[in-house]
Amino acid sequence: MTEPAPGVEARRLAINRLKDRTPLDAGAVDEFLAQHQVPIVEGPRCTFLFRGEADAVHLAQRIVGLADLLPLRRLWGTDLWYLVLELPEGSRVDYQIEVRRGDHVERINDPLNPDLSHSPVGSSSVCSAHGYETPDWTLPDADARQGDLVETTIRSRALGRDCPVTLYLPARFRRTTTYPLLVVHDGPDFLQYAAAKTVLDNLIHRLDVAETVVAFLHPEERLTEYANSTAHSRFVSDELVPRLEADLPLMGKPSGRCLLGSSFGAVASFSAAVKSPKTYGSLVLMSGSFVFTDIGGVDHGGGPVFDPVVKFVNKYRARPTHVADRVFVSCGVLEPLIVPNRSMVPTFESTGMSVRYVEAYDGHSWENWRDRLRDALSWIYPGPQKFVYE
Repeated sequence: MTEPAPGVEARRLAINRLKDRTPLDAGAVDEFLAQHQVPIVEGPRCTFLFRGEADAVHLAQRIVGLADLLPLRRLWGTDLWYLVLELPEGSRVDYQIEVRRGDHVERINDPLNPDLSHSPVGSSSVCSAHGYETPDWTLPDADARQGDLVETTIRSRALGRDCPVTLYLPARFRRTTTYPLLVVHDGPDFLQYAAAKTVLDNLIHRLDVAETVVAFLHPEERLTEYANSTAHSRFVSDELVPRLEADLPLMGKPSGRCLLGSSFGAVASFSAAVKSPKTYGSLVLMSGSFVFTDIGGVDHGGGPVFDPVVKFVNKYRARPTHVADRVFVSCGVLEPLIVPNRSMVPTFESTGMSVRYVEAYDGHSWENWRDRLRDALSWIYPGPQKFVYE
């Protein structure tokens, strides 16, 4: 028998080496699973696994360009199912496993993978491809001074309700200093799922970002308030910002005001700036739901909830205007919104606004938006460290 060339066996995928095991029985599968972290990442190839009796097993994910359900193959003679997927360097993918037994179909998090991603709609499993690492500045740092979260309420005539606001005051906050203001849409979600307080504490401590006061907004009817709502824009620009600037030592000028949002929150941020074009100096728009149509009457595919968004974006694209000095735009290459976001960049640039555009091999997820916060905030409100090294 000819011996394989040196290194050939090591280069073969683990699942292919398992196929050659004799005997290929339950014990061999047990040993295989004990030796590998699932999904098995080998260079650009990621092997997804499921173990159990089933009639069919699929990988459920939302990678643009791929079918939402990708079939796993059963390893002959075992109850192990597998799928090898090639992912770009640095990718991060949320997924679940769909299992069919007869007429019963259930979708579950990967039982073999303890890594989970969380969001307001639930959790999912995470595949971190080769080259992806959770940024250390998103994790608690015992050396970082802690800012304070303060709850307040602002009565809004525009929205006709009391609006809760969570304020972040940086460590060593003092009233003898003036601070820039950052207004964050979907505030509770950014705090819970994007580690926003930890990120702010760390970036300010590391001098990447200037000491900043942050107002985290709590929407009530999110899909209505954030879809180019005049009432919401009036609340932010005519009620919230003036109230905060009256109560706190803020800079009180456009260069010290920034709106931030992701998905529908990015639409809300941009809409408020369009309706009040001399108010904000900066915008941070992450995976914006900037759905538009180039041909009138064409189904945009987003359903009725997107109708006001499409109308708003179509109108702006037809006559783009300068609404802020700086616009940070980011989007995941793997998410369906990548095309609309790429398309908006030259539209923004055509108005003379300074645009910084960042892509990542990620999806429509809170971890994606969390991981872009340093790029965004250190450009919008740079700290002393940024001035030294850039």
